[in-house]
Amino acid sequence: MKKLLAIVLLITVVFANAQTAEEKLTTTLKEFHQALVKKNIVSINQQTDKALSYGHSNGWVETKTELMKNLETGYMNYNSYKEDSVQVVINGNVAHARFVADIAATLNGKDGNFHLKVMEVWVRKGKRWLLFARQAVRG
Repeated sequence: MKKLLAIVLLITVVFANAQTAEEKLTTTLKEFHQALVKKNIVSINQQTDKALSYGHSNGWVETKTELMKNLETGYMNYNSYKEDSVQVVINGNVAHARFVADIAATLNGKDGNFHLKVMEVWVRKGKRWLLFARQAVRG
């Protein structure tokens, strides 16, 4: 009886601590956004697909190379990035995330605060999720 109780408790603890795939991707996307703020180029490189299309609310679209170069040179700085109402849908090795973001950024020396609706497309390669595409519109 004690062994059975111990097994039931162990299983309960494991399931209580397990994150869903959607929760894991939500954590990954939030970590990516904070890597933008911290200019963690290594992390950004690891979390983005080589074919990245990174669309901004003003119509500007960056490739992965351009995104990283613009961060490294200071042409683009993310001062803060806060997500709200994150919704993630996973279909096999592809997922999309929709959320509202409040972003403070500096572009070519000009500061701005943006309230945006964002959609990101993520692809799973091996055990990692990589950002494949992003588009934002003013919300």
